[in-house]
Amino acid sequence: MLRKFIPYSGMVSDGCLSMDPANDEIIQGVYKRTIRDGEERLMFAVLENAVECFQKYVLARKPSGKQLFREAEEWFLDKETEALYSFENICDTLGLHPDPIRKGLLVWKEAKLKLSSVDGQCAARPKLAKSRVKHPPIRLSRTA
Repeated sequence: MLRKFIPYSGMVSDGCLSMDPANDEIIQGVYKRTIRDGEERLMFAVLENAVECFQKYVLARKPSGKQLFREAEEWFLDKETEALYSFENICDTLGLHPDPIRKGLLVWKEAKLKLSSVDGQCAARPKLAKSRVKHPPIRLSRTA
């Protein structure tokens, strides 16, 4: 009968725990779940980073910021499902619906651009000149 040894500190003094092959399925299930949790956390981090770049660089003026925004927007709009970390696959793995997310981001973008253009128009308006009354300098002297 074959026995597998899995390193595990704390259970046995020599640092190894002896397992029957019958229990291997349980260990594999736990191991796969741990890997799956890690993959899901990584996918969520990728999604979170893309949203952050999309929102942070939507009004970017520097070429590097514009490029980050463009890449994030293209990633969201891409309907490809072949790549492991495509937007579609990440949404599928995390149980999210990609179309409402896309729509929400595009609505947010339009609102942000519209607000930016209104702010830009206000800033471009000529401002009334303030007339400032010049007062002669006052010199204080001691008189005592």
